[in-house]
Amino acid sequence: MLAPKRVKHRKVQKGRMRGKSHRGNSISFGQYGIMALEAGWITSRQIEAARVAITRKVKRGGKVWIRIFPHKPVTKKPAEVRMGKGKGSPEYWVAVVKPGRIMFELGGVSPTLAKQALRLAGFKLPIKTKVIERLEA
Repeated sequence: MLAPKRVKHRKVQKGRMRGKSHRGNSISFGQYGIMALEAGWITSRQIEAARVAITRKVKRGGKVWIRIFPHKPVTKKPAEVRMGKGKGSPEYWVAVVKPGRIMFELGGVSPTLAKQALRLAGFKLPIKTKVIERLEA
């Protein structure tokens, strides 16, 4: 699973997910992509599940690009612990995704297979997604 090698701060604040994605909102590498239609946190486990779904569907053909990375640590306090006594320890990592962000790209496979594979990957993610095709200039 994806996680940063080292970080400046071990614990971070929740933050807010306002507005649309200004970065990573166009297909850059492959021919087909999966775009986020909502804002949300995508965990490293969900990213891996989507990647596995794509690679299994295309039978390890073509190339898959993962355009998001989980930089943000999410903390959690242990079960049955009283309130207070500081913030919990980091439990898992998430990628903050805004609407319009391209999360996965796929190239080198037929259009129908690419769309099916990316549709399957969308089911693994906790937000609404849309399969899009690269616009030729």
